[in-house]
Amino acid sequence: MQSRRQKVLILNGDYRALSICSVYKAFLLVYLNKAEIVHKAKNAYLHTVNKAYEIPSVIRLHKYVAIPYKGVMMSRQNIFKRDGMKCVYCSSKDDLTLDHVLPRSRGGGTNWNNLVTACKNCNARKGDYLPDEIGMELPYKPYKPSFIMFLRDFSGISDESWKPFLQINRN
Repeated sequence: MQSRRQKVLILNGDYRALSICSVYKAFLLVYLNKAEIVHKAKNAYLHTVNKAYEIPSVIRLHKYVAIPYKGVMMSRQNIFKRDGMKCVYCSSKDDLTLDHVLPRSRGGGTNWNNLVTACKNCNARKGDYLPDEIGMELPYKPYKPSFIMFLRDFSGISDESWKPFLQINRN
């Protein structure tokens, strides 16, 4: 069944992206009159015994929910997603690990701005050197993605109806 895997974008009362949820949770929020459907999925229905309901792809909460800063948690998988699930040095998709651009032995920290995805071969070759010291190039400077950037670019969901609500300028 398609609807089990399908996700719905939740917008706050001011139409800013808030979260992603399952179709069933979105349907419940709409049914309990806590949210409204902003955009419906094409030709997709949730069936009950005697009725079919259109499946939402974007909903908006009726009330604004004040949420403190919402960041992206730094984790191995999230860094892999940011880097496209491939080694930043050679583009290999095999034997991936994390590399400290500025090695820990030289004072480098374990944070978004110093970690990149590397294959085991490139990580071993780089060792305790900076990439440019041994002729390796970083295609970009590591960065911490914003929450909306993460939803838009790295969540693996490419629903066209979400695009207007996930537009941001990259810094």
